Amino acid sequence: MADEDEDIHIRSDDFLTINVANQMFGIPVLQVQDVLREQPVTKIPLASPEVAGSLNLRGRIVTAIDVRRCLSMPDRDEGQNSMSVVVEHNEELFSLIIDNVGEVLSLQKTDFEKNPGTLDPAWKDISTGIFQLEKNLLIIMDVSKLLESIKV
Repeated sequence: MADEDEDIHIRSDDFLTINVANQMFGIPVLQVQDVLREQPVTKIPLASPEVAGSLNLRGRIVTAIDVRRCLSMPDRDEGQNSMSVVVEHNEELFSLIIDNVGEVLSLQKTDFEKNPGTLDPAWKDISTGIFQLEKNLLIIMDVSKLLESIKV
């Protein structure tokens, strides 16, 4: 499965941009199953802190992951809305809880760069590399690494 994920990163030029604590990340479009507005999440007793709980997506139970907690970022302010990006990993659906969704960007493979040495170690662990945009740095998220880094 990891080889398949790597192939997605190599082939994909299109990335869904997401924002988490004012940082822009990109997820290969081929990995995105769905984008949802804020959803009611049911807490799961004794789950790891990154697991926000579970939600019902058209009759299917989906594990909700708080990306802020995965990346050691401060919790969302009280009343601040969130969104979810649904991805599939090991034949199971996960809802990545983020601050908001941006746009789909088509980027040139030649502009892709390896992670800089100054990138936060927590971000390096879940990133395949970066794109330097006009005004922002787009960190390409490796969803498999993100999900494997937590106890689900």
